[in-house]
Amino acid sequence: MKTIQVKVKPSARVSLLEEINDGPWLAQLKSPPVDGKANKELVVLIARHFGCPKSAVSITSGASGRMKLVKIASN
Repeated sequence: MKTIQVKVKPSARVSLLEEINDGPWLAQLKSPPVDGKANKELVVLIARHFGCPKSAVSITSGASGRMKLVKIASN
């Protein structure tokens, strides 16, 4: 199991996930922060990046903020 800290920037032009040197990950999401759309896109983006199913990714804290802790379950 792995836990990463992610800083989210919603309503971006492109969706991407990148690791910042010695800090949190940065996720730029096309989705707006409305009705959990950005959180759903974040889960899909992280699952695709780490090559795991969406069900293995969960937001453990910060669901309504820009800084989130995301848990990735290992197979």
